Formats: sequence, C-alpha cells, structure tokens
Amino acid sequence: MLKQQLQQKLQQKLSPQQIQLIRLLELPAIELEERIKHELEDNPALEEGKEVTDDSDHAEEEFGEDLSSPENGTDADIDLSLGDYRSEDDIPDYKLNEVNSKKERKEEIPFSVGESLNEYLLEQLGLRNLTEKQKAIAEYIIGNIDDDGYLRRELSSIADDLIFQAARDVSVEEVEEVLRIIQDFEPGGIGARDLQECLLLQLDKKEPTSACKLAVQVLRDYFDEFTKKHYDKILRSLNIDEAALKKAIREITCLNPKPGGNWGDSMGIAMSQIIPDFVVEATNGELILSMNNRNIPDMRVNREYSEMLEDYSANKANQSADMKDAVTFVKQKLDSAKWFIDAVKQRQETLQRTMQAIIQLQPEFFLTGDEATLHPMILKDVAERSGYDISTISRVSNSKYVQTNFGIYPLKYFFSESMQTDSGEEISTREVKKIMKEHIDNEDKRKPLTDEELSSILKEKGYIIARRTVAKYREQLDIPVARLRKEI
Repeated sequence: MLKQQLQQKLQQKLSPQQIQLIRLLELPAIELEERIKHELEDNPALEEGKEVTDDSDHAEEEFGEDLSSPENGTDADIDLSLGDYRSEDDIPDYKLNEVNSKKERKEEIPFSVGESLNEYLLEQLGLRNLTEKQKAIAEYIIGNIDDDGYLRRELSSIADDLIFQAARDVSVEEVEEVLRIIQDFEPGGIGARDLQECLLLQLDKKEPTSACKLAVQVLRDYFDEFTKKHYDKILRSLNIDEAALKKAIREITCLNPKPGGNWGDSMGIAMSQIIPDFVVEATNGELILSMNNRNIPDMRVNREYSEMLEDYSANKANQSADMKDAVTFVKQKLDSAKWFIDAVKQRQETLQRTMQAIIQLQPEFFLTGDEATLHPMILKDVAERSGYDISTISRVSNSKYVQTNFGIYPLKYFFSESMQTDSGEEISTREVKKIMKEHIDNEDKRKPLTDEELSSILKEKGYIIARRTVAKYREQLDIPVARLRKEI
C-alpha cells in the first residue's frame, strides 16, 4: 500500500567556506605555506601582493542576477550559485570529494634524501659473483625488506611469488641460500627475520671476544629470559658471575635492533624540523605574542580578472554561450580567490585568539619556563576563554608549536588534567608525572620501584593516587614496568 507523508527534519550542513577554514586550521605553518603556494599556482585569479580596493563586487552581483533571470531564456539559465559550476576541473579543491581532500591534506613537502636502503643493498649485490637466477631471487628478497631492515615474509611465500610472477622454478632452499648472502651485506643484521636473528647476525661480524661469545650464547639459548630480564636464571644456568653477564649484556645493548633505521635519518631530520606557528617573548615581566607569518605571503585578487568580469557585465546585452561559459569560469575563480584569502585571514585570527587564551591561562610558565607552574587546563577551558567551540580548539592545538624564551613546545604540552592533593589544592597531573619520573630515574636499578611503591611515595608527598593510576601515568611517560627496568 502506497502512502504519502510529510516529515520535518533539521540538518546542519557546513558551507564550502567553513570546510575550507576547518582544513586550513589543521595545517601547521610549513604545510600552510605549501597550501598557499599550491593555491597561487592553481588559481590565476589569486596573486601575491597587498590587497587593493576591488569595485567589481556590485558588477558581479548584478551580472549574476541578470544571467539567472528568466528573461534571458534557457540558454542564459546559468546557475552561478557557489559550487555548482559546470566542469569538475574548475571546482575548487575544497569542493572535491572526500578522497581527494584527504590526499590534499597529506600533500608531501619536498625534501632531498640520500641513497635509499634498497639502492645500497642492490649496489652490494652487484659486487657479488652470482648466477642470473640467484640475482633475480636476491633482487626480489631486497624488494621485500622493510624500512627497519627486516624480512618479515615467509621464504615459502617468496618462492611461490617467484614461481607464479617471475615464472622461475625456485625452491625454499634456494631462497634461503640467497638470503644468507644478503645477510652478509652491510649494515649488519640486514635481512633478519626476527630480532633474535638480527642481533646474532651483528655479533657474528664482531671480534670473537669472551664477552661476545657469551652474548651469542645468551641470545641463542636464553633469548626469552634475556628479554624478560630474568638474569638470575641465566646466571644459574650458565654458571657465570654477574661481571661476565654484565659485559655480555653491554655487547648486546650496543647492537642496532633496527639496522635499516639509519636510512630514514635524512628523511626524519627533514620532516622533524619544527617551524613554530607562534612566538611568545617574555620581556620585563610582560608577554608579547606574535604570529610566525614570515613565509606566508600577502594575497590579493588579480585585478585583470576583476576588470574582465566588469567588461562582461558592461556587455551583457549580447552574450553568446561561449561568453557565458567564460563568465562562469571567471566568477568561479574570483569567488575561490576571495574565499581563500578570507579563510587564511580567519585562520590567523582564530590561531591568535586561541594562543592568547592559553597565555592567559598559563602566564607563569611563559614567564619562568618552570613545568611545575603549569595549571590544569583542558580544551574546554581554552574554548570558554577564546569563545570558540571545543572542536576548533582541538584543531588549532593539533600539530602546532610555540617558541618561548625556554624552547619550542607543542600546544598540546600545555593541556593536562587536574587532581587534588590531600589538602584540597588543584594541581596538574603533569606535576605528578614529573615527580614519578624523578624517582624512577634515581631508583636502584637492581631493585626498581614497583607501581605500589611509587603510589606510597606519592601519598607521602600529599598526592593520593591509586596504584592503577600510577600505572596509567607510567605508561603515558613510556616507562616500562619495574621488572623490565631491572639491571645487574
């Protein structure tokens, strides 16, 4: 049975301008520079320079209304509403589908890197006297070695791939034989299938001292006990003294658990260069905030495009279909340029007001640099003081940095939850974590402090914290449990 019914629904939908602003808010300074550069290259109606007075607004509005009026007939029935342009190529980036927008946010920052691990291994392969079949197997194995230098695929899977993809009849034994050759390459430990094999390969390349031989024996026969730091069991089983085991452990701890990691250094250094978004200077007890706009150019709407639209508006009586298409294109590019300029300005204003709110909530830290002066602060506190929504504050604080007289800090550094002391005083959990870390750093490594003991120490200092809360803070500090901190 067919039935008609009316339904009222309230929906909230973001406008293209809001979507663009949200995406710009998430970008740190260096990515904003790349985004502006991309927009300047992509939109001919946008150019660098101080903004000039544009008198074409009225002409645009009048012309747009005339084009969409019924008097112009079906050929002139062109909708110039925002975002509804004919060609997908002319749609601004922020109006494209979600997949493309994600790609845009992950736009790569150009940097130069040296030789890759793969290239380095292939160079060494060329120096070996191998058959064509062995070379083909070796190249395939090298292609499967990950960024850490490990081969995490089963040899049987590699043999199957070579059979089906390269049409080569290869056995697992042949693959393993070639793998042994690759494992002799530099850096030591390359091509290992697990951590144990990686460490043993590196020890094989070292001078066979008594400490090195003992280290090999420990890794080969007592790897689980070693990783769990059950040193007493190793001492009893091998019937050795603590001094000998200490030397063996020193040999092991000097090894590289990620032999391929060194080849990521050049990329890591390039990507880890921090450019602060804010600069807060403390001068004579006063805090001065400035935005880091050094590499962000002034932008304006291209005057030629504005005049072009004015010319079209003046000659609207005789419009061909091609000219109307040209008008649509010009107006779309002008609108896109204006929206982008406004979005960048609004982003800067939002960032500045948010940072001012953080400074007002944490003035002692910016004046002294003392972590103990940090007050408990959550996103809601900054949102209430700045007048923005919590989600906006979250976007602003993500991947942003501030330069102070005492170093560069991520904005997230200033956020922490609160807790009460036994006297009822509100303090930041950061202060508790700092006390915990100091005690762990100064503990007797032969008998590390357990979470229960840390909880008791904190209670003596007036911080009433349960053992499970101590465990949570310890994990947040990336500190292992007492058993794994034990040394001999």
